Amino acid sequence: MGMLHYMLSEYLNYFIFVAQNQSMVPVEIIKKYYQEGTELYEILLEHSFSVADKSLSIAQVHPEMNLDISFIYEASMLHDIGIFKTNASDILCYGEFPYVCHGYLGSDILKEEGYPRHALVCERHTGTGLSLDVIIKDNLPVPKRDMLPESMEEQLICFADKFFSKTRPQREKSIDKIKKSLSKNGEDSVKKFDNWCRLFLG
Repeated sequence: MGMLHYMLSEYLNYFIFVAQNQSMVPVEIIKKYYQEGTELYEILLEHSFSVADKSLSIAQVHPEMNLDISFIYEASMLHDIGIFKTNASDILCYGEFPYVCHGYLGSDILKEEGYPRHALVCERHTGTGLSLDVIIKDNLPVPKRDMLPESMEEQLICFADKFFSKTRPQREKSIDKIKKSLSKNGEDSVKKFDNWCRLFLG
């Protein structure tokens, strides 16, 4: 737990306003599905804190967007809650579903928990979002519907998530590396990411 304690200490001052105003405690929801103290629990929390930190840092410099700060924190922490149901041994997940399913699986969890708005962030953050056309064309094993980030908060969290992997959660990826990875999904994904760079970082 040493690394998590360090990260919590580093983020405490930054998150204090959020913590005082949030309507739920994301870590308590995570604990329902992940055993505290396990390596997978730490992998998930470390990645989620990184995404939350990036998202909130960007939101802080864009007051004109009037973003929902508490929601951004909560949804950033919960966006990957479905990974334990997937088969991704490199991050110690030994479930039955392909990893691409983790978004909608997490969405189902949060709907059951009573958080439908947060659930949308789960299912809409894969890549730069999954369109129905792409799902059908690539025969992806996910529900046949558009899963594209719509609200500004959804777009911001999806964008911030691209900067961090779960295999190296402390290392922020460069924009060039992210674009190279996204290019495997087609030019539209790269263009969307470029637009987000201009929107959030420009």
